[in-house]
Amino acid sequence: MPAVARAAGVGVVAVLLLAGCGGGESKSGDRLARATETTSKPSTSSGTSAASAAERPEIKLPSDLSYAFEWPKTGDEKKDAVLGDTEQFIKAVDMAIADQDPLDKAYRFYSEGTAAAGSQKFIQEFVDYKDRITGTKRFFDAKVKINADGTAGLVYCEDQTKAYNKSLTTGKTDVDAPSSDSYVLYRSLLRTGEQGVWITEKLTSQRGSAECRP
Repeated sequence: MPAVARAAGVGVVAVLLLAGCGGGESKSGDRLARATETTSKPSTSSGTSAASAAERPEIKLPSDLSYAFEWPKTGDEKKDAVLGDTEQFIKAVDMAIADQDPLDKAYRFYSEGTAAAGSQKFIQEFVDYKDRITGTKRFFDAKVKINADGTAGLVYCEDQTKAYNKSLTTGKTDVDAPSSDSYVLYRSLLRTGEQGVWITEKLTSQRGSAECRP
């Protein structure tokens, strides 16, 4: 099954949005319908008018997957836009996993380069095992820096203690006890695209980081 409890990649792009510890193998048959879905809308702090007018893809997520983004508004238009568009990128990857579509246009709208390639590989792992993510993901302690060249650096933590793998064939959820590996530190590099949207180009992760553990 997807290595949701440990880093799945090394180098410029590592694991994206890993769900809980993922116990035994999930194999099974009932593709869970997403009859009750939640639609994710871009943050109102999208920054420029160009970004607000961008033709963003619709993001629909399973009703049993939720998020806690504990990222207070900074008061800086660009920094808040970086946070808002990163939220959309995170959710778009999870939507691609739920839809079992490694080439889904939504996450590719918010990512390019090695970040997009790493996302595709990660999503494909879930497709291969017919799993998706359920539960609640918590993101916190975000730090944004706007660089002199116009790019942005973002560092943030993820708490995966209440996020798990769910089999699309059996409907079974693998629930494991929380551990230090349930906390992940992310570092990303973003730039603005033609529509004014902040696009993630590089992403690295460190599982079990002391910076994120309680």
